[in-house]
Amino acid sequence: MSDAMNVFDRSLVRRHRDRAAERIGDFSFLFDAVAQSMADRLLDIARTFPTCLDLGSRGNELADILAEKADTGLLVRSDFSPAMAEAAQRGRSPRTVVAADEEHLPFAAASFELVTSNLNLHWTNDLPGALIQIRQVLKPDGLFLGTMLGGETLHELRNAWLQAEIEQEGGASPRLSPLADLRDAGALLQRTGFALPVADADRITVSYPNALKLMQDLRGMGETNAIHDRRRTLTRRATLFRAAEIYQEEYGDSEGRIAATFDVLTLTGWAPDASQQQPLRPGSARSRLADALGVPERGTDDSTGLPISSRDKPD
Repeated sequence: MSDAMNVFDRSLVRRHRDRAAERIGDFSFLFDAVAQSMADRLLDIARTFPTCLDLGSRGNELADILAEKADTGLLVRSDFSPAMAEAAQRGRSPRTVVAADEEHLPFAAASFELVTSNLNLHWTNDLPGALIQIRQVLKPDGLFLGTMLGGETLHELRNAWLQAEIEQEGGASPRLSPLADLRDAGALLQRTGFALPVADADRITVSYPNALKLMQDLRGMGETNAIHDRRRTLTRRATLFRAAEIYQEEYGDSEGRIAATFDVLTLTGWAPDASQQQPLRPGSARSRLADALGVPERGTDDSTGLPISSRDKPD
């Protein structure tokens, strides 16, 4: 996850989202489900958020829920795609909408109490830089809550394409994006200066009649291949249908349907502030965990690094 990585063709990412904007509501089932989960998390936090930024608002899946249920004030909706930003104007609630690049945020420092991002940041080339900018636009003790695709998302489709291209064309090209895993995500929150960072993962499995319908949905979601090193020629018809056959053979169920896996990483972090809970200084505890658990205390032998029980410790 180097800062110098340039994996995605960002202009193509924008064109994919522009193309998907007109009918995004027909393909928003995954965005809707994750948005509801994010909103539930926010409702569990006993805080008000007078100024909020929804980064990558797409079809307002999260923004409309926040405006309706959460205790929010000014809610700015932002999307990398001008067409998506225009679509966001059709939301159900009063809105401020801008077209903005999440890698180059146009907002002043300390502008928002809350920044959200729903399944958007996995398309950034400089994810550490984007997170640093998000932290900077947050006010002290402001909250960032974001989700992104990661882990083994669409591993079935990745495997089917790999096998089909090798079989039909004698080699394989990048078809699906490289994705962060959960441990990377948690470490990245710490690295970019967030306080009290938490990262967790949830797996959503979607059933499809066939792989071609899955690919159609990905196109409608604006989530198709935008890797810089993708092949630039049209996909062979034989390769496409062989990939669909392999998917069905390896991942089909008894009813003839296939499963598609989406691993959703949820990132939570706070802009640092002196009022936040701080870890205690090492050695300042007034009671021992071993006493509370009723077990012998075990330390580490400095010479060997091996654990030793308290009764075996040298004087």
